[in-house]
Amino acid sequence: MTGAACGAIARTMTDDPPFSPALLPAGFVDLLTPDARTEAEGVDALMGVFASHGYDRVRPPLMEFEETLLAGSGSSLTEQSFRVMDPDTRRMMVLRPDITPQIARMAATRLGGAARPLRLSYSGSCVVVMPAAAEESGRQIMQAGIELIGPDTPHADAEVVSVAAEALDHLGVPGVSFDLTMPPFVPALLEEAGVPPTVRPALMRALDRKDAAAVAELGGMLAETLIALLRAAGPAEQAVALLARINLPPRSRAIIQRLADTVEAVRALNPTLRLTVDPVEFRGWKYHTGVCVTVFAVGRSEELGRGGRYLCNDNEPACGLTFRPDVLFRMIPPAAARPRVYLAPGADRHVAASLRKQGYATLAALGGLAVTGIAQGGGAAAPTGPEHDRAEARRLGCSHILSGATCTELE
Repeated sequence: MTGAACGAIARTMTDDPPFSPALLPAGFVDLLTPDARTEAEGVDALMGVFASHGYDRVRPPLMEFEETLLAGSGSSLTEQSFRVMDPDTRRMMVLRPDITPQIARMAATRLGGAARPLRLSYSGSCVVVMPAAAEESGRQIMQAGIELIGPDTPHADAEVVSVAAEALDHLGVPGVSFDLTMPPFVPALLEEAGVPPTVRPALMRALDRKDAAAVAELGGMLAETLIALLRAAGPAEQAVALLARINLPPRSRAIIQRLADTVEAVRALNPTLRLTVDPVEFRGWKYHTGVCVTVFAVGRSEELGRGGRYLCNDNEPACGLTFRPDVLFRMIPPAAARPRVYLAPGADRHVAASLRKQGYATLAALGGLAVTGIAQGGGAAAPTGPEHDRAEARRLGCSHILSGATCTELE
C-alpha cells in the first residue's frame, strides 16, 4: 500500500465527521415561531393570573453552587443535575433542574423577614440529566409556578389548587383534572404495620404499578388493607368515603384525614373542578412531605404540572405547584401573530406609532439597496414606487401598507 493511501485511511479513521451548525445536543431544541410566541404569551398569561392573587414574581439564577442548591429540599435533585466548575472560585456549580428548591432557599434567607404567608411566583428554564417521563424527550424544560410559604393548612393547599385551576381556565386548556396524592402515607403505613424493611421497596413498587397480585403476595397481614387502598383510587368524594371505612393505624389515619380535609377545602373553592384521589401514589420530587397534586388533561398522558407540600431550608412549611409550559401549550391553539403593516418609504412615523399601540406590527422599508436579494450591478439602487412597495409588503406577510399617513389593506 502506498504512503498516500495509508495517509488517506488514517485521515478517514481519525478526522471528525462533518459538523452541522444546526446540530444540537440530545434533548435541546430551537423553539421557533409560532411555538416560541405561544409559550411567551402563555407564560405571561399564567403570571398575570398568579399576580392577581398576590403572588409576587421572583427570578432565581439559572446556576447555583452545588452545596447550596443541593442542600435541604434540593438534595433529591442530585441525580438530575448537570455540574460545571466555576473558573473564578473553582467550586462546583449546578444548572438547576427544578426551581422550587431555589424558592425554598430564598424564603429562608433573602426573604426570611418578609411577612407570612409569603406568596411567590416564578418562570424560567431548567435543565435535567434525563427527561422526567418516557414520553418526554427534552432536557431543557420550562417551568412556571407559585409557592405559598408559611401556613400548613388544608386551606393553603386548596388555594394553590384553586389558583392553578383558574390559570388553566384562563388559558382555555380543556378537560383539566387534578389528582391529589399523599406520598408520606404508604411509607408511614408500612412502618406502623411492621412490614420488614427488606420487603418495603418491592411492595411500594407493586403499589406504584397497581399490581394487586404482587401486593397480595408481598403484603402479608397488610395485604387486604393495601388492596382496599388500591381500589379506593378515583373521584375525590368517592375515594374519601372509601378511605374513611378502611381500618388504619393512628399516624396513617391522620395523614389520610389531612388529605380528606384538603379535598373538602378544594371543593369549597371549586365545586365543579374535576378532582381525583390516589392514596397509594407517591410520584414527584422526593422532597414532598404532604398533600401533592398532579395536573392532567383528559385524553393526554403527559403531566401539565405538579406540586405539593414541602419544607423550606429552615424547615418552614410551604406548598406550591409548577406548570410545564412546553407541555401545556401544545394543548391550546397557537398564539395569533400581530397583523403586519408595511411602512413604505416616507410613512408617517406618528401614524406608525399609533398602529403599534393598536396591536399591529410595523415593518419599515429599509431603503437604499434592494433587500429582496443581492442587488444587481454591484450596488445598483433597488426598485422603487408603489407597485414595488406593495410587492414587498406581500412578500413580508403584511396585510396593510402605510404610505404617508394613509393605511390601506392589501388586496
